[in-house]
Amino acid sequence: MNDKIKIIEVFENAYPGRDYTVIHQAPEFTSLCPKTGQPDFATITVEYIPDKLCIELKSLKLYFHSFRNDGIYFESVTNRILDDLVAACQPRYMHITAEFNTRGGISSVVETEYHKENLSNENYN
Repeated sequence: MNDKIKIIEVFENAYPGRDYTVIHQAPEFTSLCPKTGQPDFATITVEYIPDKLCIELKSLKLYFHSFRNDGIYFESVTNRILDDLVAACQPRYMHITAEFNTRGGISSVVETEYHKENLSNENYN
């Protein structure tokens, strides 16, 4: 894994009392296959309902670029992105979709999601 610190900046949500969905797509995500060292290309889609904080886009772009030299499996990188983004912004809900380009005749899509436990029994599913 890359030894660089992966920083995700956030800013205050101007509408914390309202549920709304934010969708960011990064069609040029690149990491390395840990077996072959060859590049893997993907489109990463981040969909979330913010709570008090939103993700700042330039830092998200730099965060995604920080994986370019990391040897990491599709499943691991997708779950790592979810964990890192949830830790940074503590959303009400987040869903990550990683659509990896075809390699060896097989295309792969990995999806993972997070649901914040809500004390008021409202369900964000």
